[in-house]
Amino acid sequence: MPEENELFDNWNTFKKELNKSEKYFYPKHRQIWYISIWKNIWFESNWKWEDFKRPVLILKRIWTMFLVVSMTTKWKNNHFYYSLDEKYFNKASFITLSQFKTVDKKRFIEKIWKINESDFVEIKNRIKKLF
Repeated sequence: MPEENELFDNWNTFKKELNKSEKYFYPKHRQIWYISIWKNIWFESNWKWEDFKRPVLILKRIWTMFLVVSMTTKWKNNHFYYSLDEKYFNKASFITLSQFKTVDKKRFIEKIWKINESDFVEIKNRIKKLF
């Protein structure tokens, strides 16, 4: 595994290319996408450093910015996680309700799925209860 500084350099190079890109689509709420993002710190969920991508659920579009919530395959038995039906991914997937952020549309890589309305409403209600 490369050392930490080399990883940061790789990510910065990747971000520069990402910033140059033009995206001619607008993802919609309830959709799950891979987005370009990298290493978090402290208690934030991390992901594989090799590919700089992570699945997220889109909560809301705000012009070219999107409010998204992170996803994981690791379950923790507490009120910060919402379990998605395996029909979406062929494996267990969970919404990390406490980890949402705004991202630019340039970060979007690939659409994965669109969740049903009842799951989406429940996720939004649980986030509201947390905050």
